[in-house]
Amino acid sequence: MIVEGYGRRRYKADFIRYLVFSQSECDETIVHLDFLFETGSLTDKIKFDDLRSKYDLLSKRINKFIQWVDDNWNEFPGTETGNP
Repeated sequence: MIVEGYGRRRYKADFIRYLVFSQSECDETIVHLDFLFETGSLTDKIKFDDLRSKYDLLSKRINKFIQWVDDNWNEFPGTETGNP
């Protein structure tokens, strides 16, 4: 998803939209992990905790990147004229 959005980077709103999609997919994966653990389909607590913490961190990083793009987009070389 992020790569697809990067291909549309000349359009800030499109790029951010794809980043939001990426964060949504990440958060959806967290919900699936929780469901698998709660239903007993994933029984390895150490593995669950490791995956859960990595996806939590990834979601936070994507969120920070979305904020950064929103605040600094015009500082990318070439984007001030609409060219990548």
